[in-house]
Amino acid sequence: MSSSLQSRLPLALQQVPRLVFGGGALAAAADYLRVLGSVRPFVVATRSSRNHAASLHPDAHIDASISREPTVEDLHRLLAQVSSVAPDAIVGIGGGSALDVAKLLAALATGSQSLAEVWGIGNLTARTLPLLCIPTTSGTGSEVSPNSILLDEAATAKRAVISPHLVPDACFIDPELTLTVPPHITAATGLDAITHCMEAYANNFAHPLVDTWALDGIRHIAGHLATAVREPDNLDARTHLALGSLYGGLCLGPVNTAAVHALSYPLGSRHHLAHGHANAILLPHVLRFNLSAAPQRYAAIALALGAAECGPPADTALAGIHRLWRIIEATGLEMRLSALGIAESEVPSLAAEGLAITRLMRNNPRPITQHEAESIYRAAFQGREVEL
Repeated sequence: MSSSLQSRLPLALQQVPRLVFGGGALAAAADYLRVLGSVRPFVVATRSSRNHAASLHPDAHIDASISREPTVEDLHRLLAQVSSVAPDAIVGIGGGSALDVAKLLAALATGSQSLAEVWGIGNLTARTLPLLCIPTTSGTGSEVSPNSILLDEAATAKRAVISPHLVPDACFIDPELTLTVPPHITAATGLDAITHCMEAYANNFAHPLVDTWALDGIRHIAGHLATAVREPDNLDARTHLALGSLYGGLCLGPVNTAAVHALSYPLGSRHHLAHGHANAILLPHVLRFNLSAAPQRYAAIALALGAAECGPPADTALAGIHRLWRIIEATGLEMRLSALGIAESEVPSLAAEGLAITRLMRNNPRPITQHEAESIYRAAFQGREVEL
C-alpha cells in the first residue's frame, strides 16, 4: 500500500445533502417532511421503532415487518404495498435492515428498472422518490452510504446494489433513539461500525479524505463501546457510538470494506448470524492475517484503539489486535463459531463463498487463498488469539 498522496486515485464523494446529528433529530425529520410538502409518506420501520415512526407524519403508512436481515422476498412484498399506497416520499427508520429496504423502495417503486437489473455496482440509474433515513442503532452506516444488501434466499447468498442514487436526500441521527437497544445488539452493531472504519483505513484503495473519518470512528467506538453495553442508558457513550457509526458509513461509499465483510457474508446467508456479530468474530483473525501487508496502517489503527506504541510498527499493530480482543471480550459477545451451531466441516465451502465476493476481496491489503481463508475460519472456530 503506497503512502504517496500523488499515487492515490481520484476519489468521488457522494454525500447526503442534509445531515442532522444530535438530540432532537427525530423532530427535525418530521419538520423536513412538512417542508418537503409530503402528504403520504411510506415508512419502513422495525417493530421497536414503530412509535418513533408514528411521530413523523399523521398520515404516514407504516410497515414494521422487517425483523431480520431483509430478503428479496421482503422487498417484493413491500414494493407491492408501495404500489397500492402511491407515496410521495419514503422513510426508513430502524436498523440497517429497514434502511436498506427503504433505499431500494425509493429507487424501484416508480422507476423503470427491476431488482434483477440493478444488482451490482452502478447499475441503478435513477431514483425519483424523496428518501429519508433515520437510524436507531449505531452500526451499519446505511443512512449515508450508497449500498443496500439483501439476502437472496433462493441462491443462499447476500447480494448488493451499490449506486449513488441510493444515498438518501436527508438523514437524521438522534443518539437518544439508541438508548433502548439491547446490550448484545449494541455490541454487534458497534463492532460492525468499527469494522467499517478499520477496513476502510487498511484498504488497497484507502484515501486521505477517508482516513480521517476512519481513524476518528475507531477512536469513538473503541473508547465507548464497553460503556454503552454495560450502561445502556449512558447517552454520552451512545452519542460517541453514533458518531463513530456515522464515520464508518461515510467510509463505505468511496472506499468500502474488505475481507472481513466478504468472509462474514456466508455466515449470515447460511446461518442467519447477525451481520455485526459475524464481522466481530472474524475481525481479529483477518487483521492478524493482514498485518504483514500494511504494518504502518495497522499500527495507526492500534493507536486509535487505545494501544500504546511499542517499537516497530508491526509490534504496535500486534498490540492493537490484543487491545481489540479486550474490547470485544468486554462486550460479552460469543466469539467461537463452534458455539453457534456451525459445523467445522463447512469451512471449505464457507471460504469459497467468501472469496467469491470479489468486489470486497479486491480491497484487502493482502491476497487470500482458499487455504488461508480456511485457516481464518478455523481460527474463528477456536475463538481465541492464534497465529495465522
